Amino acid sequence: MTQDVEMKDNHTPSQSIISSTTSTMHHLKEIAALIDTGSYTKEVRRIARAVRLTIGLRRKLTASVLSSFLDFALVPGSEPHSRLSSFVPKGDEHDMEVDTASSATLASSKHLPAELEIYCYFIVLLFLVDQKKYNEAKACSSASIARLKNLNRRTIDVIASRLYFYYSLSYEQTGDLAEIRGNLLALHHSATLRHDELGQETLLNLLLRNYLHYNLYDQAEKLRSKAPRFEAHSNQQFCRYLFYLGKIRTIQLEYTDAKESLLQAARKAPIAALGFRIQCNKWAILVRLLLGEIPERSIFTQKGMDKALRPYFELTNAVRIGDLELFRTVQEKFSDTFAQDRTHNLIVRLRHNVIRTGLRNISISYSRISLPDVAKKLRLNSENPVADAESIVAKAIRDGAIDATIDHKNGYMVSKETGDIYSTNEPQTAFNSRIAFCLNMHNEAVRALRFPPNTHKEKESDEKRRERKQQEEELAKHMAEEDDDDF
Repeated sequence: MTQDVEMKDNHTPSQSIISSTTSTMHHLKEIAALIDTGSYTKEVRRIARAVRLTIGLRRKLTASVLSSFLDFALVPGSEPHSRLSSFVPKGDEHDMEVDTASSATLASSKHLPAELEIYCYFIVLLFLVDQKKYNEAKACSSASIARLKNLNRRTIDVIASRLYFYYSLSYEQTGDLAEIRGNLLALHHSATLRHDELGQETLLNLLLRNYLHYNLYDQAEKLRSKAPRFEAHSNQQFCRYLFYLGKIRTIQLEYTDAKESLLQAARKAPIAALGFRIQCNKWAILVRLLLGEIPERSIFTQKGMDKALRPYFELTNAVRIGDLELFRTVQEKFSDTFAQDRTHNLIVRLRHNVIRTGLRNISISYSRISLPDVAKKLRLNSENPVADAESIVAKAIRDGAIDATIDHKNGYMVSKETGDIYSTNEPQTAFNSRIAFCLNMHNEAVRALRFPPNTHKEKESDEKRRERKQQEEELAKHMAEEDDDDF
């Protein structure tokens, strides 16, 4: 009895591996059939559905499954088959036995559509990136881009946009991002001439990322301003574009526009894209501090973000209090984090805001205070703190940050009485900005609504309705995994 049980246990893992491999292979064959049909009928939605289904399968891809699928989809011995097979490591023997006999027959008995060949490049590249084999991914992505340059089909655009993304990612991970800038510009030019809007959208973001990676903000802005604009096709690409635009505007001191772009990017980003949302919030917090605003505490306590935003919470606290010494302490304590986030230059700009906040608190608390006391409370550690305090107070009065006067003869700052804020236009301005924000959001939601063409002219059959519902269910199922992958 014991022996029988042990024998069953010994066979269970291999059987489960084979069944899992067979199931994945079966799904890949269905995806290949979908691409074949989309290529024949020239329906882009079928290709897009195939890509979505593949994202759901990416964690199940193994070397043996890829080898079997390449034998099934491509003609064994052909140039694409040989090239792609060289990137796939040899799998286990019992895995390789799955479906190899039927694969060769099916591959040799049909004409190979270009969409299916490009799809094979895509899944191999996806596998290499997941395995962190970035040097092999570089070679594979370069080969796929070279092949794409000879193809001009709108049915390939969806897969091509993914290949562009992983092409840039593989070079970025190996530290060679500058090498492909010329290729990306050429690809963007070709996509513009071919009216490949999804490709233009993706490549523009990749070029902006390329420029910003090397702090080339002026070149990034020149490209962005001259690139053709059109309605966004992908929510992920639009979020990226808003994030890069926000970074450019921040460096150019256009804080109001930067704040709007960064908050919109964080709001539109999917919940699964946690890392992207953290980056958006980091920059948005700094921009709001530079504008003289104090971010709400709820921003720092969002699920999964509290640890990553902790340095920025302490920084915000120092700015809110107006304590220059505490600001210096936080800056030194988290200097490595700020350097890694590449936000150190922005934090240097905040010093003036800390001083201004501290001065505003002093002017509210004291009706009259001597300039030496102002310098002491602001903790100015310069050679002549009283003169510095006087110039700081004078500049704050000129900019309208505080309502006070300076008695130069006696060396005092005299604050004026604070009036009722509701007797001014500030509440009306605040309400107006909130209403404009809500109307803007409504208009964007209306513009984002999409309907299949000619739905008002033709009635939907039962078969088409079933197919549509099936696609909607698959889209909802794989949306979270796709969003996680794209960010």
